[in-house]
Amino acid sequence: MNYYETDPEFMERMEYFTLEEVVNEPGQELSGDVRHLAILATLLGCQGMKVYKEKLPEALEQGVTPVMVKEMVYQAVDYLGIGRVMPFLAVTDEVLTARGVRLPLAGQAATTLENRLEKGVQAQAEIFGEHMKEAWKAGHINRWLAANCFGDYYTRGGLDLKQREMITFCFLAAQGGCEPQLTAHAKGNMNLGNDKDFLIRVVSQCLPYIGYPRSLNAIGCINKAAE
Repeated sequence: MNYYETDPEFMERMEYFTLEEVVNEPGQELSGDVRHLAILATLLGCQGMKVYKEKLPEALEQGVTPVMVKEMVYQAVDYLGIGRVMPFLAVTDEVLTARGVRLPLAGQAATTLENRLEKGVQAQAEIFGEHMKEAWKAGHINRWLAANCFGDYYTRGGLDLKQREMITFCFLAAQGGCEPQLTAHAKGNMNLGNDKDFLIRVVSQCLPYIGYPRSLNAIGCINKAAE
């Protein structure tokens, strides 16, 4: 479908807003690699498969590495579930392979099945505070959260904790209905140095992909976390 032929007026305004006005808004700019990583995570969160496939090559050209992309997709499983993530993993592999990237990539695991809980708890404490060292004891879901989400994924190489918290923020903002978790992760971002101004810039650059309601909800969560 050639939208420039079937929907020329829509394409004119959509492209101007998304690729010119938003990208160049004074005070809301992000570097190319950060902006594209956030957009990819947002498209995963909102299940924007078609646009994700279009944006992935552009992201790779803007400095987002294949390892970063793969780590982003892997981490999404904990926030979106296997059912929503596996199709994106398949598309990611397809795009990388077509570009000559040899798979599998170098391993990034930093824990074992024996120490994943311990290392996951450490990561939670680093992001959210010392009180998290006891949170895993509240029940099996909390234990899984520490060992699986944080121990299996947050400890991996390829992305640092600040980048991992940013993409988590994007996953949650894009899927909607997760405002308590979004507020908590906005605070986690701030604890790591991704301050209020940075998070608002992330929301601004991702707004065209998720729309105004979820973007305004995300801004509300950022403001609440900052208080």
